[in-house]
Amino acid sequence: MQSIWNHETEFSKREALKGRIETDTAVIGGGLAGVLIAFFLQQQGIPAVVLEANRIGSGQTRNTTAKITCQHGLIYDKLIRQFGIERARQYALANQSAIETYRRIVQEQHIDCDLETLPAYLYSNADPDALRREAEAANRLGIAADFTMDTALPFPVKGALRFDNQAQFHPLKFLRHIADHVTIYERTSVQTISGNTIQTKHGTVHAKHIVFASHFPFVNFPGLYFARMHQERSYVVALRQAQRLDGVYLGIDANGISFRNAGNLLLLGGGSHRTGLNTDGGQYATLRHHAQKWYPNSTEIAYWSAQDCMPIDGIPFIGQYARSKPNWFVATGFQKWGMTSSMVSAQLIGDLIGGKHSEYAAIFSPQRFRLRASAKNLSANIRQFTKGVLTSTFAIPRSTPTTLPVGCGKIVSVNGKRVGAYKDSSGTVHLVSARCPHLGCALAWNPEERSWDCPCHGSRFDYTGRLISGPAQTNITLSDKIQTKPQ
Repeated sequence: MQSIWNHETEFSKREALKGRIETDTAVIGGGLAGVLIAFFLQQQGIPAVVLEANRIGSGQTRNTTAKITCQHGLIYDKLIRQFGIERARQYALANQSAIETYRRIVQEQHIDCDLETLPAYLYSNADPDALRREAEAANRLGIAADFTMDTALPFPVKGALRFDNQAQFHPLKFLRHIADHVTIYERTSVQTISGNTIQTKHGTVHAKHIVFASHFPFVNFPGLYFARMHQERSYVVALRQAQRLDGVYLGIDANGISFRNAGNLLLLGGGSHRTGLNTDGGQYATLRHHAQKWYPNSTEIAYWSAQDCMPIDGIPFIGQYARSKPNWFVATGFQKWGMTSSMVSAQLIGDLIGGKHSEYAAIFSPQRFRLRASAKNLSANIRQFTKGVLTSTFAIPRSTPTTLPVGCGKIVSVNGKRVGAYKDSSGTVHLVSARCPHLGCALAWNPEERSWDCPCHGSRFDYTGRLISGPAQTNITLSDKIQTKPQ
């Protein structure tokens, strides 16, 4: 279950950090955002190192659909209403600049990463008026957007919104080249941070500036990012012998489907849901149903999933981590638009650390708070957190490990305590803690991917309890295993 990007790209191994080093800037996270930030700093002559807990690009970068666009769903009409036209224009210009900067870097560095310029479409079979309002808003901000009925989709639509001069590429080919210009330590998980000192398992980094580019910030206080974001999962299938499209497409209706070509393949994406709220599964089955309906002669050659941080007001947090930490910076909350947001982060944080003025800083500032834009999602996050903590504390299930069918995971009771249990094909039951070590929320079984997921903040663990992704920093393994006869 690996992406096509991962299949096609290998990175040179880097050594883990050992001993003590000093640098101007330490960037935590070796995905596209972290590596680009370090690249931009070094282009300014500012020494920077990247600390990656696993391998370069091993997190969310390898699972993207890799669209480079300033068209981020129905965003601009909302931004104008909630933040005003000047802030909305900052967002638009920052993302337009990100697209052009990718083109410039690819050209200057002679990077072979399948970069293509093409239009991006939003489409609807339910509400074309929303597309017309979005077109009007985008044009007010200087983005050429045209309402149209003409698409290359395999079904009719009630309307579509076209943005020209957008892009797509192979994210790992691009990242591999950029990474060769940056000092990166792999297998270097950050354990603690105190002031300007970062402690890893085998080394220490003293840095004037620290940048959190690790997808979801794992330091809870200050910043409170766990209260200002949740995470969502989405799914992709790659098809051979499917139709070639004229651009990238995203449906704005409920359960809308994303389309993009990648060479001779077509990527279908969708099935978004809050991480931890997928107990019934079926997301891949839905995509495969669509593939069979629209492209009956196609063949699936890969499938994978992605995870995105969703900020409460719909705008990434890029800038100073917290007022009390003037030398800490953060890049997170990219929603479904990690490629353009990574470049925006590199430009903005590069300017801030380099002492330059950025015209985009205000709209992305992590210190912002607009109640009107945030209230609904903030309330939902608080309710989910409260439910998760209460469930993990008081809800004792009646099921026991021995009643589990093969291939199933469930919260069960062991000696009167909540425990996660999964029975593998040999009949061995793997027991894990049912409580997320991040902030104590109840975990839920994800049958789609055989993982334990946290509905509160999105941490994920495999069925043996090994940490897949944070903000949690530790495993949920238990020493117990139960051997039963396969059923």
